[in-house]
Amino acid sequence: MDVPLTPSIETRSETSRISSSLNLPPNMSRTNLSLDTSAITTTSSSMTHVDRMLGVGYQPSPSKTIYSDRFIPSRSGSNFALFDLSSPSPSGSSSEGREDGSGTYATLLRSVMFGPDSGVISPVTPEKQMSFDGRSFPMSPPSRNIFRYKTETRRSMHSLSPFGFDDSLPGVVPSPAKTPRKVARSPYKVLDAPALQDDFYLNLVDWSSNNVLSVGLGNCVYLWNACSSKVTKLCDLGVDDSVCSVGWAQRGTLLAVGTNNGAVQIWDAARCKRVRTMEGHRLRVGALAWSSSLLSSGSRDKTILQRDIRAQEDFVSKLTGHKSEVCGLKWSYDNRQLASGGNDNRLFVWNKHSPQPVLKYCEHTAAVKAIAWSPHLNGLLASGGGTADRCIRFWNTSTNSHLSCMDTGSQVCNLVWSKNVNELVSTHGYSQNQIIVWRYPTMSKLATLTGHTYRVLYLAISPDGQTIVTGAGDETLRFWNVFPSPKSQNSDTDIGASSLGRTQIR
Repeated sequence: MDVPLTPSIETRSETSRISSSLNLPPNMSRTNLSLDTSAITTTSSSMTHVDRMLGVGYQPSPSKTIYSDRFIPSRSGSNFALFDLSSPSPSGSSSEGREDGSGTYATLLRSVMFGPDSGVISPVTPEKQMSFDGRSFPMSPPSRNIFRYKTETRRSMHSLSPFGFDDSLPGVVPSPAKTPRKVARSPYKVLDAPALQDDFYLNLVDWSSNNVLSVGLGNCVYLWNACSSKVTKLCDLGVDDSVCSVGWAQRGTLLAVGTNNGAVQIWDAARCKRVRTMEGHRLRVGALAWSSSLLSSGSRDKTILQRDIRAQEDFVSKLTGHKSEVCGLKWSYDNRQLASGGNDNRLFVWNKHSPQPVLKYCEHTAAVKAIAWSPHLNGLLASGGGTADRCIRFWNTSTNSHLSCMDTGSQVCNLVWSKNVNELVSTHGYSQNQIIVWRYPTMSKLATLTGHTYRVLYLAISPDGQTIVTGAGDETLRFWNVFPSPKSQNSDTDIGASSLGRTQIR
């Protein structure tokens, strides 16, 4: 089939496009140039394939990334503000600046990731950096905060807690780590207490709400005013009797004195006058506890007598249940429950309306003298056992459950709870004679205090809740600052912690 002499429309347009793109010499005109189109037998599909191979008229898609044979990293999606680095120079900047920024970034990245002594030789000195034209200019030292995230990406330790605290939240300030509270290891004051008996079953020291300390020494009771350090002899029972317990009323100046003959005397300490004497026990009264106008007394005759000082009778009810001497008595802070401990290794809980104990705990294996109610949680009771037991146990009297047990390694003589913080202090006898400050409920030891050479049988706490006084058979009373002050009070106490020295209580 003959080839047509006149090219088609597509052939003509292609011919004109090719001829228009020719670069002719100046002395040659376009009319002298003839184009033999007979050789153009390429179809439109094959011509399109050639154009695609040569890239003629190719327009890249704006959504696709352009790749080339030279590696040029694309940093369009990089968040340089995250690392406190300046972004790369714009496209209009010189190549000099781009090369310099890339080298600096690489040097800083190596230094931060592998350390300054990673073996990578820096192309510049620390002081100056050389440009490509030979000029030098100072270079700022590399930032050590290259990987320091911004506030919105930083997470505190509170974010790991189940409560989801975050320091980036408005109004939330993370609390700093608490340092362990320091407790002075030495007493700030020592009082000589001649004739202070070395008897586990007695309670011969108590501290009043008016800041007056009462101490039973032999057959006498002495008062020590913590504000003025004045000593007063309150009473003398005579040679045929002796003091076995003392207990201040919750308010006022009334002091109860339990005697070896089984009587309980009520004294007005402000006037140094005996108000009345109440009988009822057959043997010595070694434990006393007040609940408003109600006074409970525990005796070696195994009974507990409830006395109302407003009534004419010596006692209004008798509580029976212990099989041996009652040596520990404490009313709860709400005055609803009375805890009693005895030499029968039993711990009982009573209420005001029942002559029988409502709760009985028999886990201790020695006498229970140390008893303390928590002022922070209603129904939380702590008790300590004697030499064969050595344990502090915790009870929830609201649910009648045994919470925990801590073996202290020594005879537990006394327990008292801090009113200011959730801590308690215990005093001990055989064999270490120590004083321990505990943090509840972890029962971690804050301090172990030593100094007494005999069993620390007596313990009382100051009305401000900061100071304790301990007494022992070594005939000394020692004052310790163990608890912090309440938030509403100053750190200074009324008893004068600066008054160091050793004096005599009588």
